[in-house]
Amino acid sequence: MPDTLQIAIVGGGAAGVFAAITCAEALGARGSVTIFEAAPRPLAKVRISGGGRCNVTNARTDPRELVAHYPRGGRELLGPLHRFGPRKTIAWFEARGVPLVAQPDLCLFPASDDSATIIDCLLGAARAAGVALRTGCAVKRIGHDGARFSLTLASGEVAAADRVLLATGGAKGLELAAALGHRIEPPVPSLFTFRVADPRCTALAGIVIPEAAASVPGTRLQGAGPLLFTHEGLSGPAILRLSAWGARELAARDYRFTVALNFVPPLTTAAVVGKLNALRTTHGRKQLHTWSPLELPQRLWEQLVAASGARAGLTWAEAPAPVVQALARLATASEFPVSGKAVNRDEFVTCGGVSLRAVDFKTMESRVRPGLFFAGEVLDIDGLTGGFNFQAAWTTGWHAGTALAR
Repeated sequence: MPDTLQIAIVGGGAAGVFAAITCAEALGARGSVTIFEAAPRPLAKVRISGGGRCNVTNARTDPRELVAHYPRGGRELLGPLHRFGPRKTIAWFEARGVPLVAQPDLCLFPASDDSATIIDCLLGAARAAGVALRTGCAVKRIGHDGARFSLTLASGEVAAADRVLLATGGAKGLELAAALGHRIEPPVPSLFTFRVADPRCTALAGIVIPEAAASVPGTRLQGAGPLLFTHEGLSGPAILRLSAWGARELAARDYRFTVALNFVPPLTTAAVVGKLNALRTTHGRKQLHTWSPLELPQRLWEQLVAASGARAGLTWAEAPAPVVQALARLATASEFPVSGKAVNRDEFVTCGGVSLRAVDFKTMESRVRPGLFFAGEVLDIDGLTGGFNFQAAWTTGWHAGTALAR
């Protein structure tokens, strides 16, 4: 091995750039760090994430609470999050002049509300640490001769490295990892919305239910949170969480299944029946179509009443038991046929990647190929919306960068 270490980072996304900075700052004059990024510009996903605002991390700081937000990889991240979690992420950016502000939902964004602030901070730190950034420079193949790595670039150039970090997502990153002896968990989409070809959704497009529960009958899959009706179907955190936890199972069903919606959780059908029956005496003169005892948007309530079979002008005192039962069932277990998925515009997350069993999560080094490290979305780790995926990038990037410099 030469006197100075040559470190190659494949992928100029959040994890790759963060690892490069961490490594270069620790190495100093003992080595060089080069990022090889196939795209014309680095940090493309940082730029467009969160609608251009960049949800940097989450205000939850207890690692045990954090890992519950990772459908895959949570157990492996528990130790790393103790060593570099949201508190250290916040401190890292604030030390470089980028304060983060928490939203009511505990998501943390730059105070500027602009992802460019995060990009400028990362690229500035990389320059200051002496990281070399080569854009438009795709790595086609990685070889190892028993002593050093060789990176064959799209141009035909071959670059040598003592240690390599794979931090690039997509098919190419997985192809490179597989060629170096790693098992790949097949990638499938996570965090997607549901296509529902149902006139009920079209009629309700634009309506938001502040708190709803979504589930797939016959499975244990469920998600909770705000729900949004769109012209294409169903969206919002309740649906995205369900899609994340069910990524593999829903893919196996070719995204054709039934989703059941409870618009008034945690109330059950029986509880709503009791609530509606009480109205016979307390609000008997009010009409079902025009007055709802449930906190629901009026358009949705009117649709539920119409679907219950209630005649126009029916009062609560007159409401027959079958109508009350039907209303309660529709409010707590309305079923919609899902016929496909749609990409969530603010998130680009995939379930699958390098199998975690062959990675040492103290260093992010391969157990199969010494000198090879992993960070970010190339791994079979994915989180829910709310800054969890970026936190996984910072956490794995920091661990990899620290170990690369040793």
